[in-house]
Amino acid sequence: MKNENREIEVRFLNINPKVLIKKLQKLNAKDEGEYKITETIFYDKEKTWLNIGKFVRIRKAKDKILVSYKHHQKHTATDTVEIEFEVNDFNKARDFIESLGLVAFRIQEKKRHTFKLDNVTLDIDTWPTIPTYVEIEGESEEDLKDIAQKLDLDWKKAVFENAKIVIEKYYRVPVSIYKYFTFKKIA
Repeated sequence: MKNENREIEVRFLNINPKVLIKKLQKLNAKDEGEYKITETIFYDKEKTWLNIGKFVRIRKAKDKILVSYKHHQKHTATDTVEIEFEVNDFNKARDFIESLGLVAFRIQEKKRHTFKLDNVTLDIDTWPTIPTYVEIEGESEEDLKDIAQKLDLDWKKAVFENAKIVIEKYYRVPVSIYKYFTFKKIA
């Protein structure tokens, strides 16, 4: 797999968003705004992908529709394969993915406030029913460590698991069994 298909990211849980935003503003981070993200998550028919960290996703955010394939191979900052591209028709993308034999498993939502600092993206994510956390994504693990240090985030407390595992393991919300994990419906 080519290096450009690697996602390099880390999460810090139970942050205080207001304090973090003030620190980002002091560092002159670019505020890219707040918005809601709606996603449909697809797995294979047998649901074997569910337990091995693979999925396909269609995401609506702002004025974009993105299709992503993700495979969290190991729980480190650098071991996630991500192939993502923009499409212009949500329904056609869904039809395409389903024609490949994948099954729409869950619709989920989160609110996101995005900042850019140096060459790093910081996403302050708020999901239904769990505390807000920050996801930091960059070009190298060193970049992530540098930004974490600038923001007084303890690297020893960094979390490398994907969002599904974070929600289930740390917050005990069984998102894997839900068809809907949205602000209006959890079932």
